[in-house]
Order: sequence, then C-alpha cells, then structure tokens
Amino acid sequence: MKNFALIGNPNSGKTTLFNSLTGSTAHVGNWPGVTVDKREGKYKYKKENIEVNIVDLPGIYSLSPYTSEEVISRNYILEENPDCIINIIDATNFERNLYLTTQVIEMNVPVIVALNMIDIVEKNGNSINEKLLEKTLGVPVIGISALKEENLDTLMIKALGASNKTRKGLSVIKDEKISSLIKKIEAEYQNKNVQNSLFHATKLIENDEIEVKNNENLVSIIDEYKKDNYSNSEDTDFEATIADLRYQFITNECNKAVKAEKNGKEKISFSDRVDKILTNKWIGIPIFLVILFLIFHLTFSTNLFFIGSFGLFENVPLLFEGTPYEELFYTSEGINSFGVMLQNLVIGTTDMISSLVNDGLVSVNTPDWCVGLIVDGVLGGIFSIFSFLPQILLLFLFFSIIEDSGYMARIAFILDRIFRKFGLSGRAFLPLIMGFGCSVPAMINTRTLADDKEKIATIRVIPFFSCGAKLPILTAISGAIVTQFGLANADLITYSMYLLGMIVAIISIILMRNTIMRGKIPPFIMELPEYHLPQFKSLVIHLWDKLKHFVKKAFTIILASTIIIWFISHFAWNWSFLEDAELNQSILSSIGQFIQPIFTPLGFGSQLGQFGWVFAVAAITGLIAKENVIATFATLAASLTAGFVADDALGGIDSVIEMINATGINVPGLIAFIAFNMLTIPCFAAVATAKSELPKNKFKSTILFWIITSFVVSSMVYLIGTFYWTVFIYIALIAVVIILIYLYNRRMNKIEKGLN
Repeated sequence: MKNFALIGNPNSGKTTLFNSLTGSTAHVGNWPGVTVDKREGKYKYKKENIEVNIVDLPGIYSLSPYTSEEVISRNYILEENPDCIINIIDATNFERNLYLTTQVIEMNVPVIVALNMIDIVEKNGNSINEKLLEKTLGVPVIGISALKEENLDTLMIKALGASNKTRKGLSVIKDEKISSLIKKIEAEYQNKNVQNSLFHATKLIENDEIEVKNNENLVSIIDEYKKDNYSNSEDTDFEATIADLRYQFITNECNKAVKAEKNGKEKISFSDRVDKILTNKWIGIPIFLVILFLIFHLTFSTNLFFIGSFGLFENVPLLFEGTPYEELFYTSEGINSFGVMLQNLVIGTTDMISSLVNDGLVSVNTPDWCVGLIVDGVLGGIFSIFSFLPQILLLFLFFSIIEDSGYMARIAFILDRIFRKFGLSGRAFLPLIMGFGCSVPAMINTRTLADDKEKIATIRVIPFFSCGAKLPILTAISGAIVTQFGLANADLITYSMYLLGMIVAIISIILMRNTIMRGKIPPFIMELPEYHLPQFKSLVIHLWDKLKHFVKKAFTIILASTIIIWFISHFAWNWSFLEDAELNQSILSSIGQFIQPIFTPLGFGSQLGQFGWVFAVAAITGLIAKENVIATFATLAASLTAGFVADDALGGIDSVIEMINATGINVPGLIAFIAFNMLTIPCFAAVATAKSELPKNKFKSTILFWIITSFVVSSMVYLIGTFYWTVFIYIALIAVVIILIYLYNRRMNKIEKGLN
C-alpha cells in the first residue's frame, strides 16, 4: 500500500481534506519520541480499486526547525520517503501559502499541489490558471474543495499517477550568486551520497540549525564563498536573502496564474464584510461573550430563553408523567435546553437499566453486598458520569463549529490586542481555548509559542479553562444549587464558573509576567481563513473521537476508581463488611476525616456535618480523573440514602443533593468546591504532559502554583460569599499587591535601562 502525506499551512483546510479522504478509518497516535498527535487513515476508491494510507502532517508555515511540528514534518518526508506529498494550498491566501511549497518541491519526492477553497476564489470573481501554475512549479496542480468534497477522487488519481514517477527536486532561487553556491554545496552532499541534496544544501546556506550541526565541515565553504563574492556583511544574511527570493518567485512568476476580477474596484468578500463586525475592536469581545453565553444556555438551561419566567408552564401537565422521562422536554420552570433534554433521556434510560439489574439480582437471591457493588458501586458511578455525556458532546460540538467555521481564528486575532497588555500574544489563545476540550493537547500546542516564559505561563493557566472532564462537576453542583436552594439558573452558574476560570487565568498571567516571568512579547502572525460552513462529516468524526475517549476512560480509570471507592467505603480497617448506615466507620471515612480540616477555609472542611469528609475525598479522587468527583458522590450517596437507590439510580444532581442534606454545606461552600476542582492540580494525564513540556526546574513550582491558586481563590469565594464584609479586606490586600508589583517593575525597568 502506498503512503501519501498531507502538508500545508494551519487553517489551509488540511484537516478537513484529511477527514474527507479517510472518514471513519482515521486514528490518532503519537509521533515516535514526541507527544504531538499523529493522524493516519485510509483512502479507498472502489471505482479504480485504489487504497492509500494517508498521513496528516502537523500544520506548518515552513520546513525550518523553529517548532517541533516543522521538525516532525521535515523528518517524516526525509526519512520515511512517502510515495507522494499532497501540498494543500489555501487558494484565497495564494501567495503566503506557496512559501512552504517552494521548500517542499526542493525534495526528491513526488508532489501534487491541491488548491483548496477554489470555489471561494471563483465566487469572488477570480480564477487560477492551474496549467500555468503547474508549468511554473514543475509539479501537478489541481483545484479542489475539501469542504464540499469536490474533485477529491480526481486529486487522488492524479496523486497516484505522480507517485509512480521518479522526481528530482527543483529550486526556485534565480539569483546567480546564490544559485551557484547552492549547486556547489549540493555537489558536496551528492559526494556523500545524501538523498535530497538540493534541499539539504539550501537549508545549510540558510544557516539551518539542524544542517549546521550535522555538517559543520561544509560551513567553511559557505564562509569562504561569502568572503570572495560579497563585500557588505548585510548581503550575507542568506536566510533572509533566500526567503526574499522565494517571495520574489511567488510574486513575479506564480502570480501570473491568478486572474483577478476586472470591474474597476476590488470586490469585498463575505468574510471581509463579516469581519467588520466580529473583529471590531469595540464590539468584538462582547459579541464573543454573548456567543459563549448562548452556547452554555443551549447546553445547560432548564428555562430556555427564560420563557418559563412568565409562568407559562406552572400548570401544564407533563407529557410522560409517571415514567422516567416525565421531565424530558419541560418542567414547571420552563422548556429544557437541547443539552438538558438529551441528559434527561440518558438519565431516564440508565434509571430503568439500574432498576432492572437491581430487581434481577434480588430475584435470584444475590447477596446484598454483591447487589450494592454492582448497582451502587459500578452502575451508580458509571451512569452518573454518562448522564453528562450528551452535554459534554454538545458543548464540544458548538466549539468545533466555531473553530471549523474560521471564527476561532478571529477571536485569537482580536484577543491579541488584550493579551499583549497581560503579557501574552494572541497565539497563546489557541492552546488556552483548546483547554475547554482537554488540557493534554492544549499543553502540547504551546510548542508553537516562541518565548519560553510565555509558554510556561500558558501551560500553568491552561487547566483554568475547564475541560470536558470538569463539566460534570459544574453541571451537577449547579443543578443541585438550583434544585435545593432555588437560586438562579444552572446555565448562569456554569457560565459564571467558566468566566471565573478565565478571569483567574488572566490575573495569574498578569502576576507572572510582571514579576517572575518578565519579558518581551513576541509578535503574532496568523492566517485568517475564509468563513465557511463546517463539514458535517468532520464534526461527526470530532464527536466520535471524543466519545471513544470518554467511553474508554469510563470503563478503565473511572470504573476502577468507583469499585475501589465502594470497597473502602464498605470495609473497616479490620476488613469487616459494613452496612450502608455504618459508612462513618469505613476506611474511606477515616482517610477523609484525616484530610478534611485542610479544606475548612474553603467551606467544605471541619464545619460540615458528620459526613463532611466526602467532599475532601471527592476532591482527592478527582486528581486521578476529574470525572471521579461526581462518580465518588454517586457511590457514596448510594450508601447515605440507605435503600433509596434500590428503586431509582442516583443521577449526578441527585447525588450532590444527598451530599448537601447529609453534610449541611451552604451555597458558598459548593461554589468554592467547584472553584477548587477547576483550579487545582489537573488530572494525572495533564500533569504528566505538563512535566514533559515544562523545563525540569519549573515542574515542581507549577504544581505548587496550582495548589496555592486553588486554595486562595476558593477561600475568597467561600469567605466573601459567607461573610460579605471580608470583601473589603481582600480589596485592601489586592491594592497592596498592585502597589508592590508597580514598585518592583519600576525598579526592574531602571536596572534594565542601566544595563542598556
């Protein structure tokens, strides 16, 4: 089977093309030795009996070794020798995308250029002469639309044809002096029997870090050439010179293939018109916050668009009254959002399953301890987490839509103005927003950040952008607060907690970048893709990957955790079995009571009732996987209710309500518990990723940073919520900190000026 590699700039439509070509055959692994995602899949075309393995290389702007992604792409082509490279070009950003192409065609590998979004180019009244561009570049060129899946089979047939022919690399450098030097160095590589000698020679002349390290003996040839042929040292910055020559080729030669509309004035594209509103410096951020609220409202609200506030549903009979689905569509509070409807559907189904399993086990005289383990320990823990799966997937769907549509790139652009005031570039927004999905790939994505201090600060605050694993904590406790105390709406509480995490992240960055991590902010350059409707297949693939990851975790880490929690909550230290009513004599109870006082300033410590230790235990189990928090509540709540679960499985919200009744915790304590779990040490997987991405001397301080931040913020939430007058104490403390930071920066600025 042949291997084809996809290569292109970020936002060029490469991932969309990969999903369109491979569909459900795609799988994700890691590149050897690194934790950057490696995506592979199979393309099948039955008409021509074609089957090809597709490798999706990371999105890059060049093949220079500035980032790990560029090194991975470069090494794959040079070492794995793919049968063909498909270079995806965003046809709407023709010139900038071709810079990478001028480097790719220097390799001795078959190449085909795919002009993606060609439909948008034509819609804007322009055209690209594929035959002329093909002649200019010396490689096949074809226009496609990855989003609409147009011309993809033709692309693959053409790529297959190209892969059957040998190809020698071509250089676009026309300058006589540089060209002669390239030929001279290329000959040296050929004498060493080095493959892709043209590419290696050009990179060495560019003072490429990898080439210089591996071929120090050839550097002297370049130095001698500079002395003999250049009198001005400014002319010997060959990296800048070659980059300029590449762009000259693109502008003077490749642009001849582009035919713009001739109507006397430049046509304003749809994306440009929309950007006048969405990227406006005054209303861009408020629009983003409104969109963010709508996403949370459609996912978590039990009073959709606040229609129930008018009392329209107070006397309306429920559609499925007396069944597990009686609150599926609406309640007396109002209409349920899509997320809540799906959640109620899952809860109703899992309730029936739990009841059937319980009745079945009881009917065959199964021992009580075995019934409890299966129904309360295993099913109770797993089902409590599965009840939030629809909302997790729906939230992920919304974020995928705004990312695939091109809007997320605009948010990074407009936030760059604000982030710079805080000590970060807009580039840091991309890994931060990825944190809403999962902290692991978000931390890996910080490799695109050029400045080490910016990278460290970003990794430290990524967990504050709550991932999908923390969502059950937010929704279960928010729902319990609304149900038990009648306060606000669940979606408003959840939205507020997400905003709290973002605010804490910004404040943390300000503190770090103005004290221990002072430094210049690197420039931010990013391609803004055209707006387009997301591809349905791509969204389904994203959701399927998320579902597989969730189910795998549910039936491994979470399942093991719930079983362990059930066992140590039903056995004493002498290993005697305990009934549900004897929970306070269990191994888990003694451990929880030992650590409980630590959380007293946070509102869920010693001030709670006899079962108050359950919050401390849940917070600790959450360090393994955040889903464990609600799974722990469900397992322990089954013991606290002593018989209630025999008729009805406890959902996540019901579990928290049982904990509230058993411990007497108040609303500020519950909010503080959410804040603590959002801000403290993330799951083991994220911690391991942070350790691999951070410098060795920064990992321990990062763990300490997470602990201190979560304790400080959570205690503020609890104390201000319980004793309102403490807000004045915190204001005074904050003022003192601001003054100290100002004085410190003033002193450091004087020192830096003195050194300069």
